[in-house]
Amino acid sequence: MKIEHALLPSVATGRVFHDFTKDIILEFEQLGLEGSILRNLSAMGHSQPTPIQISAIPIALEGRDIVGLAQTGTGKTAAFLLPMLQNFNNSIPRGKFRPIRGLILSPTRELASQIFDKLKEYAQSHNIRAVCAIGGVPIFRQEKSLSKGTDILIATPGRLLDLAKRKAIRLDHVETLVLDEADHMLDIGFLPDIRRIIAQLPKKRQSMLFSATMPPPIRELAEKYLDNPAEVSVVPTTVVADKIEQQVRHLTGGERPAALVDLLQEHEGKRALVFTRTKHGADKVVRNLGAKNIEAAAIHGNKSQNQRVRALKAFHTGNCKVLIATDIAARGIDIPDVGLVVNYELPEVSEVYIHRIGRTARAGASGMAVAFCTVNEIGRLYAIEKLLKQAIPAEGKVPQVPKKGEFDATSKSRRRRPSRNSRPQQRRKKSNKVKKSAH
Repeated sequence: MKIEHALLPSVATGRVFHDFTKDIILEFEQLGLEGSILRNLSAMGHSQPTPIQISAIPIALEGRDIVGLAQTGTGKTAAFLLPMLQNFNNSIPRGKFRPIRGLILSPTRELASQIFDKLKEYAQSHNIRAVCAIGGVPIFRQEKSLSKGTDILIATPGRLLDLAKRKAIRLDHVETLVLDEADHMLDIGFLPDIRRIIAQLPKKRQSMLFSATMPPPIRELAEKYLDNPAEVSVVPTTVVADKIEQQVRHLTGGERPAALVDLLQEHEGKRALVFTRTKHGADKVVRNLGAKNIEAAAIHGNKSQNQRVRALKAFHTGNCKVLIATDIAARGIDIPDVGLVVNYELPEVSEVYIHRIGRTARAGASGMAVAFCTVNEIGRLYAIEKLLKQAIPAEGKVPQVPKKGEFDATSKSRRRRPSRNSRPQQRRKKSNKVKKSAH
């Protein structure tokens, strides 16, 4: 694992990198954290910080802005929660009412809930109040909690704006802003909401942005709203974990349901996470598996928050071994011991494949990732292999890639109605025939 710390005099003008690979700190005590936090970490069984924590925590404790490049599952939640907790605990405002001083924005309900749960664990011996505000649950409960005052608000952008419209919150005392999974917020379309939220914050604040990738819109966001940020980048030496065994199975679209049943029976007893492209597709997979007496639960945006919580809980406890998920809902799922990840359909964006299979082989464990690939998805497979810089071992006959134009021979395009330009010509031909017969 390569760890880099970049001091950015200006995000737009350049970076000066410092390589931490040779001088990694291995103990939380060396990061500047206080005794109460260290005791909580020790009680939770955390003794050694992760690379992103080593790089980000000392800088965050100084109050500097940060751009953090790290994938899901690298420990970045603690990288921003622990400094925030320590800084706020040392300056608790007097009086009964507490203004919101820390704002953490998350793209999904599940990720927001996980951040909230982690914060409660880290803050066990601290006088810190926190509220989690997400969609899918009655807003009046969150309004009631916020009316008592809170130090830290963890929220999804949509619900936060709803609360702001109802004048249930004030953001003019925010000292620290965290944008978590910023690239995923971009994918969902939250960037306009983010800009509206930032416009309500004090200009003088600490801002931390964490993202697995840095597409141009996210870089522009950092340039506009962060003040001379330090950039910490945790770059894995391999794109995916070495202990993930990958495989692609070539089949036709109609063979997917039976192939999934066979695959789950091959790995019976393992926790399996199956990714589909659409919400409707996820529900359909659940029905197909149910018909084969395989219990499965689905998690996607059309499910209520209670349904999503129940599905995750059943998957976490092992009562349900198979979870069908869309990418949006699955972002933030942190379930240990997932033995099998299935790409029921290949994603259109190659990086999403990396995020999906990263749900297995966590914390040094091993896991397997199987992708189903039809002839129409061959191009996506090649793009994924190019990103991985390796070919994925294949099972089944690799179909020949159709030449340009061959797809159209079997598609709906051959049944298209005549174009506008051709239809008048046809009518003219017909009218000419009528004229000839009249003569």
